[in-house]
Amino acid sequence: MPQLHISEVARQVGLRPSAIRYYEQIGLLPPTERRGNQRRYDTTVLYRLAIIQRARQLGFTLDEIRQLFFGFGHAARASERWQKLLHIKLAELDNLMESVRAVRRLLKKMMENCHCETLDQCGEGIFRSGGGDRKVKYLPPNCRHTR
Repeated sequence: MPQLHISEVARQVGLRPSAIRYYEQIGLLPPTERRGNQRRYDTTVLYRLAIIQRARQLGFTLDEIRQLFFGFGHAARASERWQKLLHIKLAELDNLMESVRAVRRLLKKMMENCHCETLDQCGEGIFRSGGGDRKVKYLPPNCRHTR
């Protein structure tokens, strides 16, 4: 099997050599053979790096990628591993999207309803309304902070 220098691996996958060394250091890549103090990789490292890069594009953390490689029994098929982790990631994204929608609604209400003269007046309205977590009971004049 051909042996590749780290610079060749980096060029082929579009990463810096330091990223490759880091992935090796944290165990995402297996320790490599060294000749004359230079790392030598077989071509299978390109495939593992492709998986790491795709997982990063999909928003997976390094710990989640580690789980993809090592968090299942040896008999677990790649598709089973991906399906489980993708299901979890999709649920996280759904929650994040709902949070973004809630913040967006609050921003729009603030744009429509805040007519305060000072930040103290605004802060008083937010404070008295429970920080936006409950219905507004008291607001100073010109301030209608609602959820």
